[in-house]
Order: sequence, then structure tokens, then C-alpha cells
Amino acid sequence: MTETEDVHARETDSSNGVEAGRESRNGHGNRNGRLIVLTGPTAVGKGTVEAELRAHHPEVWVSVSATTRAPRPGEVNGRNYWFMSEGDFLSKEANGWFLETAIVHNMAHYGTPLQPVLDHIAQNTPTILEIDLQGARRVKSKAAGMGLDVVYVFIAPPSYDELVRRLVGRGTENEEQRKKRLETAKLELASEGEFDVTIVNNSIEQCAEDLWAIIAKEYGLER
Repeated sequence: MTETEDVHARETDSSNGVEAGRESRNGHGNRNGRLIVLTGPTAVGKGTVEAELRAHHPEVWVSVSATTRAPRPGEVNGRNYWFMSEGDFLSKEANGWFLETAIVHNMAHYGTPLQPVLDHIAQNTPTILEIDLQGARRVKSKAAGMGLDVVYVFIAPPSYDELVRRLVGRGTENEEQRKKRLETAKLELASEGEFDVTIVNNSIEQCAEDLWAIIAKEYGLER
């Protein structure tokens, strides 16, 4: 991926960093590919990008997170999220059921069930975790100790104003919720430098293609 004015994905490591590391740790070096951790601010379009990606590459497995927030219209338990009570969530957390957990927007618990992730990586299935910034940082702190090799990908909006437009346009939050989400989004945008790769979501199709290029490289698949 070249650095031009129209670039869709840009590296955030040094020239001898993530690309060199990937070459030695992809399918040619390890039996299994690397876990893809996908993070980005609210309303940047992560879910839509994943849907576009899987429409063309159904072999990709996206982890289904658990949450204590209420389902939005059209969301299905077990497909969009595992919806559960706070008591059930906290019990599972205490029993080591999650890879990572976080309280997002100071409103709800979210977590990644651990065993399905380990199972899919063991089968060399291209595996994505879509999690928030707190979750990504927790995975980073635990990954080495668990023997997980991870690529951290940040999905960014073309601009902050466009992010606000998308959040307001989807109409799924009230004014108070939008305010909290935008406050969180500013912190998330400021964290971009913590990630291996940034993909700018100028268009869903191109963003999904850029994400597939990363996955294909990590798992030794044809692009």
C-alpha cells in the first residue's frame, strides 16, 4: 500500500516494524495466522465493513461479543451480540470466560468469549475481534502470555465531522448517549498511533478490500 493523497490504509509503525514482523510470522513462519483485532470510534462503520468483507469472504470468522446493553432494533442474540444480564456477565467474567472485558461509554459491559477465539485460531480460520479501545489494550497486555500473535487494526473516519454526521444519521441513540459516545470517540481517535495499521473508511467497499488484504497476508491466502 503506497502513501499517496488517496491512500486508504497507512502503516503506523516504523518502516522496519510491522511489515517486517509480519513477513516472518505469517503462514510461512507459524502454523496459524495472527488474530486480527479491529478497533475504531463509534459510528465509524466497523460492523458494516465486516458485513461487506464476509459477503465476499465468508471464510472469515468474526467473534461475537457479549454485552449487557439492550438490543437495538433488528439485532439478533448470538449473531450480533450475546445479550445477557449484568449478573450473568459478571459471573462469567469471574470464571475466566472472557478474553477481555470493558465498560463502554460508562453505560454497559462488553466482553469477548475466549474459547471460540482459541478454537478458530487453532483451525487456522481467519479470525477478527471487533472490540473497543479498552478491550484492545487488554488483549495487548495479555496476548504474549497466552501465546497469541496479534495484528492491531484501527478503522478511522475521513474526519471528525463525518463521524458526527454518521452517528447522528443512524438515529439509534438519544442526545445524552450521542454526547457520551462522541466524548469516547475523541479518546479513541487520539489512540490511533497504538495500532499496527490504520484503514481510513472513505468507502465501505474499499475499506473491506483493505482489511482483506491484511487478513490474506497474515493467513497466506490469495488476495
